[in-house]
Parts: sequence; structure tokens; C-alpha cells
Amino acid sequence: MMKKLISMLLLCLFFLVQNLFAQQQQQQQPQQAQKQEQVQAPLLTLEDAVSIALKNNYNIQLAKNNTAISAVNVSLGNAGYLPVLTANASTSSSILNINQTRADGTVNKIPRLHNSSNTYGPNINWTIFDGFAMFANYDQLKQLNKLSEVQQRDTIQSTLTNVISTYYNLINQTQLILSLKEAIDISRLQLHYALNRFNVGRAAKLEVLNAQVNFNTDTTNFLTQIQQFNTTKINFNRLLVRKLNEDFSVPDTIVIQKQPVLADVIAQAQKYNPAILAAQVNKRLNEINLKQVRALRYPVVGVSSGYGFSNSKTPAGFTQTQNTRGLNYGLTASINIFDGFNQVRRERVAKLQINGANIRTNQIEQLVETQINALYIEFLSGLDLIRVGQSNVEIARQNLNITLEKYRLGNITTLEVREAQRNYLDAKTRYFTNQYQTKLSEISLKEITGNISLN
Repeated sequence: MMKKLISMLLLCLFFLVQNLFAQQQQQQQPQQAQKQEQVQAPLLTLEDAVSIALKNNYNIQLAKNNTAISAVNVSLGNAGYLPVLTANASTSSSILNINQTRADGTVNKIPRLHNSSNTYGPNINWTIFDGFAMFANYDQLKQLNKLSEVQQRDTIQSTLTNVISTYYNLINQTQLILSLKEAIDISRLQLHYALNRFNVGRAAKLEVLNAQVNFNTDTTNFLTQIQQFNTTKINFNRLLVRKLNEDFSVPDTIVIQKQPVLADVIAQAQKYNPAILAAQVNKRLNEINLKQVRALRYPVVGVSSGYGFSNSKTPAGFTQTQNTRGLNYGLTASINIFDGFNQVRRERVAKLQINGANIRTNQIEQLVETQINALYIEFLSGLDLIRVGQSNVEIARQNLNITLEKYRLGNITTLEVREAQRNYLDAKTRYFTNQYQTKLSEISLKEITGNISLN
């Protein structure tokens, strides 16, 4: 009898130690996650993120710098309108040994004779007519500046798209973290029920171990998602060009805008899409190139003028010193009469390039419209998936609550609880993912229309 009593006491002591060990392990495993929750990072709004990116991002800075260079190049002098004024100076000297035999037969020897000559003065050269090429050149410089502005706008739009997309990616990950945290709470509750049932002899040890494994798995998934979130934050800080380890937090809600009108989106893209605008500018540049080629058929007329000063010393000559100064001017003209039919070839190539630019513009317009239609369908499909997903989350939540209550009462197994929990977590994950993907479609529609915004 005494042996049976001792055995029962030892068995109870064993169960008590197991219970305390499980509870201690339950408290220690999410310790890292709890520490992260205790320190609330400052909230970074989307408006602040965009403002920081516009100020700091390297791609945007380089694009602005290139546009400034193009703007400086738009000048009359660079196009060839203005004259070129130069100041020239030259000097020359010589040391000669001269032997002169004169007509009367006498010989004159002059050793180490020094001769020198100096000339200096301003000169101006001005092409007053070049077949209207200077006008085409100036128009070309303006179009190149316009192209640079379009490229700058495209860089800003793509950078902001990257910033906004990454920001909503962080929001999506925040939602997943909250879902995984909720999964840990559910697993903790399930483990609590399993321990209670085990302590009163209504469940086997295997059921407690299964509940503990589920709790550990959910904790691991939670910590893995935290790690992915922190990695995305580092990349986001790189986009904003600030300290990579600078901490911040984001909201946990994604708001989808109302359904846009497809015709309005296409019309706006035709006006503001960077690819279409760049194609139109390139088409104009090819038309200007034809004007520049045709200018070679015309004569080139230029004027030149200058004022010169010169002095020279020639001791052995009839005039030993000479000083001159005065104005000089002239007119030049040239025309290409025959260059092996290259002029005809260049004009033909220029016309074909214009035709190619037209084809390229039409191709880009069709491509943009195709992308808009695909994104629009994706956006509409995403809205439907969000509505279905929201309903599915609510149904899965109700099913989970009923399942947990049945498990508490001992009517179902651990596997059934885990299945209900997994269904609930999967429903929330799909719902949040559909929200994020639909938001990305909305952002892409705005980018392709050249109208990226913060909402």
C-alpha cells in the first residue's frame, strides 16, 4: 500500500514538473518579440517618406543635374547664331649671317643680324547664313532639354513608385506580423487548454506535446516575419538615403481608392506618360535632323573682320623698321556642288528615321494602352478578391472560435483546432496579400499615367 502511495506521489510530482516546464518555455520563447513590442518606433508617414526621397534620393539628384546641364546648353551661341571673337598675337625672330654681293661687285657681310616681327589684334568671324541650320540647331537644343525634363520626371515617378510600393509592402508585412502574433495567442490558449485537460486526466501527454509544437512553430514564423520586416526597412532607408539602421514604424491599414474610369486613365496616359512623351520628342528630333541635313544644300556665307597691329625690324633690308595698323574685313561663301550623291543619301536616311520614329511612337502608345488595360483588369479583380477575402476572414474567425470552445470542452482533437487555426491564418494572409497586390495595381496605374500620388 505504501509503495502505491509513493508511486502516485512521484507521478503527480512528475506531472507538476512537466507543467511548470511547459509554462516556463511558453513564456521564454516569444521573449524577443515582446522586447521588440515594448519599444515603439516613431511613425513614418507616407508624406514624410516621399518628401525625404525627393530631397535625398541619388537617382533624383542625378536626373535634376542632367536637366540643369541640358538647360545650360540651350543658348544662341551653342546653336551657331553668334559671332566668334578672338584675340591673336604672334612674334618671330631670327639671327642671320648675311653675305651680300651688290650690283657693283662690292661685298657686304653682316654677321649675327637680328630680325624680328610682331603682330597682334582682335579678329571676328560670323556665319550669317548656313542654310537655316542654326535655327534647326537651336530647336534641337530646346527639344533635347525637353527630353531631359521628361526623363527627369520619369525618374522621379519611378523612384516615388518604388518608395510608395515599398512603404505599402511594410504595411502588408505589419499586417502579417499582427496575424502571426494572433496565431501565437491562439496557440498559447490551445496549450493552456491542453495542460488543463492533461492535469485533470482528460488528455494524453501527446496532446500537450502537439500543442507545444504548434506554439513553437507559430513563434518561429513570427520571428522570421520580424526578420524579413527589418530587412525591408533597411532597403527602405537606403531608398530614402538616410541611416540604414534608423528605426521607424508604419500603419497597419491599406486603403484602396475608388475604381477609376478606364477611358480617363488612357486619355491621361496619352498626355503625361513619360515613354509616350519621350517618343514624341524623339520624333521631333528626327524631323529637326532632316532640316539640318537639307541645310547642306544651301551656301554658307560668312563675314570676317579684324584690327591688326604689326611691327618688324629687318636691318639688312631697304626698310629697317616697319610699323602698321589697320582694319581688315572680308566675305566668304561656299556651296556644295557635288559630293558623290551623299547629300541625297543623307536626306533619304533622315526621312526613313522619321518614319521609324512614327512607328516607334505608335508602338509605345499601343504598349502603354495594353499595360493600362491589363492593370485595370488586375485592379478590378483585386477589388473582388478583397470583398470575398474579407467575408472569408470573418467566417474563418467564427469557425475558429467555435472550434476552440469545442476543444475546451473536449469534444474535438488538437488536429482539428490546428486546422481551424491554419484556415483562419491563411484567410487573413490571402486577404492582406490581395489588398497589397491591388494597391500595387493602383500605384502602377498612376505611374503609367504620369500621376503618381501619395494615396
